[in-house]
Amino acid sequence: MKNEIMIREPELYFDSIHQELNNFLRDTFLTNAFANPLNIKKNSIWRPAIEVKQNDKNYKVKVQLPGIKKDNINIELDNDFMTISAEIHEEKEEQKEEEKNIKYHTSEFRYGKYMRTISFDQPVKADEAKAKYKDGILTVTVPKQEIETNTKKIIEIKDDE
Repeated sequence: MKNEIMIREPELYFDSIHQELNNFLRDTFLTNAFANPLNIKKNSIWRPAIEVKQNDKNYKVKVQLPGIKKDNINIELDNDFMTISAEIHEEKEEQKEEEKNIKYHTSEFRYGKYMRTISFDQPVKADEAKAKYKDGILTVTVPKQEIETNTKKIIEIKDDE
């Protein structure tokens, strides 16, 4: 088995924590979250977990989006970044008359918007990207653009005429 070093960018990790903390503080102190403890979960923008791999020809991005319907996922590609957004809504069930007063005891489900932007270290071919969605995992394959290799060119110096 070959040992490989995985390089993690700490600023992305701390950015995620910072965003979650900002969402919590905004929802707690700027809205009346204590009146509805599920308010935070319903109105926040979540950052789904991702996995990005690359080889010489393409990037392969996997995004965890459990419980989200394929039609509620959007992928936007630009020259060197991709934004994936999605939304999941709480399913409203028809309640019988005796169930009208039922309240949540516990809910750890995440409802609302999901968004994640991934930057690439070289330009990509957006029009050749392919995506598939299975078992809550979105997989996007994005081909890299060919980068011109440095070819040495000798420039002739002419006499000033």
